[in-house]
Amino acid sequence: MRIPMLAAALVATFSLTAHATPPMAAGGMYADAKGMTLYTFDKDPASGPSACSGGCAQAWPAAMADASDKPQGDWTLVSTADGANQWAYKGKRVYTFSKDKKPGDAMGDNFKDMWHTVKQ
Repeated sequence: MRIPMLAAALVATFSLTAHATPPMAAGGMYADAKGMTLYTFDKDPASGPSACSGGCAQAWPAAMADASDKPQGDWTLVSTADGANQWAYKGKRVYTFSKDKKPGDAMGDNFKDMWHTVKQ
């Protein structure tokens, strides 16, 4: 019983920082600090603003970085329209999906053949 509680505590306190890589969800997918699966969007340009706005942004919230977060390896930061920082993996902006209800869910994988889980 102690091991699952310890694992849950570690995941709950984990963030994308320069000191560690993001945790892996089931199936080798990357997840955010809450264990929610991360996705990329094929319509996002290689540089410039996100192609996901309005209703899209409500369904696919950006994976935002804290002010103390630093890029590491394939993980970089890109600016949002309001000047905040969003995580990017290999240059692609990263999002979560509102229909994923619990850690490890990947309901958005291959959604409309444009949304894909972030895998190593």
